[in-house]
Amino acid sequence: MDIATVEAKLKEMIVERLFLNVAPETIVTEASLVDAYGVDSVCLLELVVGLEEAFGIVIEDSDFDVRNFISVAALRDFVLARLPA
Repeated sequence: MDIATVEAKLKEMIVERLFLNVAPETIVTEASLVDAYGVDSVCLLELVVGLEEAFGIVIEDSDFDVRNFISVAALRDFVLARLPA
């Protein structure tokens, strides 16, 4: 899966799972999900479930680092590192 595909899928998943009132393509890849879109700790749990379902990855307790979830770019890199080659 390429970078653009992962980013697009992430943005769609974020909008759907968090019921954001924005178009997925308007989410700024580098923007803080907390500051720009109001993502909180409850939303993060929903994103974890979404990541596991959408990408077929397992997120371990040790993966829970705010740096992995701060932006779409961080999520993209996190997902790409866990996808099979």
